[in-house]
Amino acid sequence: MPSRRSFLTGTVATGVALSMQRAATSVAQQKRVIVDSQVHLWPASTPERPWLPGAKPQLPEPFTIERIIPLMDEAGVDRVVIVPPVSLEGERIDYAQEAVKRYPGRFAIMARVALDKPDRAARLATWRDQAGVLGVRLNFGPGEAAWLTDGTADWFWPAAEKARLPVMFLTSGQTSLFARIAERHPQLTLIIDHMGVGAGLRPRSDSSDSIRNNAVPEAIAQSVALAKYANVSVKLSSVPLISTEPYPFRDVTPHIHRLFDAYGPERCHWGTDLTNSFARATYRQRVTEFTEELPFLTDSDKDWIMGRAILARLRWT
Repeated sequence: MPSRRSFLTGTVATGVALSMQRAATSVAQQKRVIVDSQVHLWPASTPERPWLPGAKPQLPEPFTIERIIPLMDEAGVDRVVIVPPVSLEGERIDYAQEAVKRYPGRFAIMARVALDKPDRAARLATWRDQAGVLGVRLNFGPGEAAWLTDGTADWFWPAAEKARLPVMFLTSGQTSLFARIAERHPQLTLIIDHMGVGAGLRPRSDSSDSIRNNAVPEAIAQSVALAKYANVSVKLSSVPLISTEPYPFRDVTPHIHRLFDAYGPERCHWGTDLTNSFARATYRQRVTEFTEELPFLTDSDKDWIMGRAILARLRWT
């Protein structure tokens, strides 16, 4: 028969083993929160709710709430930041707000502001009172590029800083102009979209397009230079559209690594811009590129990049 000592020892050992097992189970249950920092959603154009004149969607069919939810579930994406497509919707955000209402906690919105209309400044103080809205998204395309230098946008930066509004922005080769903005407005949260590689800089599938291919490293360099400002962070998004290779898009990995080294995990944000390169990779592949194909990232790095960092930056609770 076992002695009292051996019985107690065995009991303690069993208790320790059970405690360790429960602790391991608890850690395993702490699932990484995955947040896509940019997806466009839009419904069909109808007489009751028409698109803007001349609008051209990124996909031939609407990219609706009904389409994104099963894709998110399949890929393991918990939350999505909706960027309403300005070329289709203008400043309206009602469809994005419908997603927020139907799926609480899964969607948030970066709404648009018409920078050429300074009267919008009065709205910024209560901007986040709108359902689901966390901040502003700006796109300085060819028609808006001059606004960064001709004074048109000057009213916006102090107003957004005062209102504590995070601002996502995209330019084509003008990211360096945000150094002055970041320095003058240190409490203004600025988030570089798509690593700073705007549509006009992205290479075509023909890798001999040397002008565009050379433009990408320069755009990355401009984004890296802003890392010295603590109020600036960067979205490591739209990778398939920047790459000229198939999944896992190895030609973009050095750019991701360079930005990660500059900003660190707490200022880097995973994102897809899914509809802009829909046929180039599945939603799941866009996740696994970062969780499985980038060996320089630790598990802690991935936790930040895949969700924790953007939740903190946008103050999305």
